[in-house]
Amino acid sequence: HPLTQVRREIVSIFRKIGFTVAEGSEVETEWYCFDALNTPADHPARDQQDTYYVPRTDWAHIPTHAKERFLLRTHTSSVQIRTMLKEQPPLRIISPGRCFRRDTADATHSANFHQLEGLYVDEQVTVADLKAVLDHFIKELLGSDAKIRFRPHFFPYTEPSFEVDFSSAHLSKVGSKWVEIMGCGMIDPEVFSSVDYDAERWSGFAFGMGIERIAMILHGVDDIRYFYQNALRFLVQF
Repeated sequence: HPLTQVRREIVSIFRKIGFTVAEGSEVETEWYCFDALNTPADHPARDQQDTYYVPRTDWAHIPTHAKERFLLRTHTSSVQIRTMLKEQPPLRIISPGRCFRRDTADATHSANFHQLEGLYVDEQVTVADLKAVLDHFIKELLGSDAKIRFRPHFFPYTEPSFEVDFSSAHLSKVGSKWVEIMGCGMIDPEVFSSVDYDAERWSGFAFGMGIERIAMILHGVDDIRYFYQNALRFLVQF
């Protein structure tokens, strides 16, 4: 499947520079998916309009302190939290996997999609390291003529945060235009507090991208729904 091919290609690029693959459950709790990632209680992503919550029928038998809501993960950032709770720095991981959001299906949105996130934690990690890793990745994936730029943005779990745009002259549907491809940033010290890392000693960065979006760019696909229709006329092209 084209999504599997693209996932394997991305993973291969990051493995060559020392990243390992970490995976986690598609059903998560609010703490791993939101609270530990410094996401405020009133953040729109937590609303039922955006998140699939898993109903529980046995609340009466569960202690009050344990009544945390379960949900289908909205991103694979929860894998970063689980990994940091189990392991000590230095860390270099990528976490590919399926995610779920209450999006209306159209040419660029799906309620079910695939994401790949990265996490790097070590001493004296800077934005220059983040830029170097992503610059290498984009050139490996999209060709040596590909360029990236950072734009300031906001994510609850990184500070500073950036949107990443790229341009690549040999891709006919991109050319010299700047096209958004992922988000990234330096890990917020509040996230380190959630996993008992010493923010005075450790620093790091995280990034995330949609695998479908990468596949659409690479292959010139203009409708995300083609990936899920199991049409052989489409799939045999890859």
